Amino acid sequence: MKVALKIYRFNPETDKEPHYDTFKIEANLNDRILDCLNKIRWEQDSSLAYRMSCAHGICGSDAVSINGTPALACQKLVKDYDYTQELLIEPLKYFPIIKDLTVDIEPFFQRIKVINPNFQLHAPVNPAEKERLQSIEERSKIDDAVKCILCGCCVAACPVILEQEPKFIGPAAILRAQKYIFDSRRNDSKERMQIIEKPYGIWSCKSYYMCTIVCPKKIKVTEEILKTKKKIIAELHPKTV
Repeated sequence: MKVALKIYRFNPETDKEPHYDTFKIEANLNDRILDCLNKIRWEQDSSLAYRMSCAHGICGSDAVSINGTPALACQKLVKDYDYTQELLIEPLKYFPIIKDLTVDIEPFFQRIKVINPNFQLHAPVNPAEKERLQSIEERSKIDDAVKCILCGCCVAACPVILEQEPKFIGPAAILRAQKYIFDSRRNDSKERMQIIEKPYGIWSCKSYYMCTIVCPKKIKVTEEILKTKKKIIAELHPKTV
């Protein structure tokens, strides 16, 4: 069957303004959006720029906006959309455009660096020990945060960043901080909580739930952020409870 993709195009070396090109290809219902992009680049326009790597929803590199919603092109199938209409493929919102669907993700990783993700252990480890054990219950507190693949979909969907506070560190950075704060093997959780309380930190989150809706790993991002807020209030501001 024929499927049409309307794709955002912009080459800063040759274009003054962005524009859209529409491509029609033969596709099956179970073809991935990434398969469609590959077919366009291989058969119609080799200049089309986008990122891909593992193509199995692990690396997060092929995140784009599909019909206005951030998603991984390797996870979404043609049948997930109304393929009788044009599928609108655009770069992730907020991120600077490098070319076409390829964006500069450095601002995203700068947000991650804000929470200072250096792993500090407790007191010196006994040389006889080979690993720091953690119970299933303790590990379950950070299970969701460990699933994050840093694709940037949550940031591209966050109304706070897009419409209210562009300097907000964003859901991915808070989720990374949550992993450290709730890790039973650490002794610096209070320091970590103080870091994300800084301006444009965790209290800028308004719980719109868009991060949870678009997360390709099905992480309950908003719920994890709320858990972290409760822990901060209980341990850093107990008098306000």
